Order: sequence, then structure tokens, then C-alpha cells
Amino acid sequence: MKILRIILTTIVVALPSYGLISGKTGIIMPYVLLLIGGLLLVTGLTEFQKRKPMAFPSLLAAVFSFFVGIYTL
Repeated sequence: MKILRIILTTIVVALPSYGLISGKTGIIMPYVLLLIGGLLLVTGLTEFQKRKPMAFPSLLAAVFSFFVGIYTL
């Protein structure tokens, strides 16, 4: 899970940076939202395993991010 979180974080940082440099933010943003949803899902699952109270809001934010990402595609 830790490696997956690091990979998703680097992709989430790299894609918007590329979008800002190239000026193609409208094309890239739905994919960034889907990746942020995946990152929040991984974070929520790891916090759920540790019984931390921020697990449920992270999972809710992941579902919302997936919904918005799919809707904007």
C-alpha cells in the first residue's frame, strides 16, 4: 500500500504540473480527479486498518472524487 501511495502521489503531482505547463488543464483534470480518488481510497483503507478516525471522511472524499471524475469525462 505504501508503494502504491507513493506512485499515485507522484502521478497526481506530475499530471497537473504538465497541464499547467502545456495549457491543457481541461483535458487532464478528469484523470487527475480519478487519480486523487484512488489516492484517497488507498489512504482511507490504510487508516481504516489502523482504526484511525479520518478513515471514513477519506473514503467519502474518494467516492465523491470518483463521481466527479467520471461525470466530467
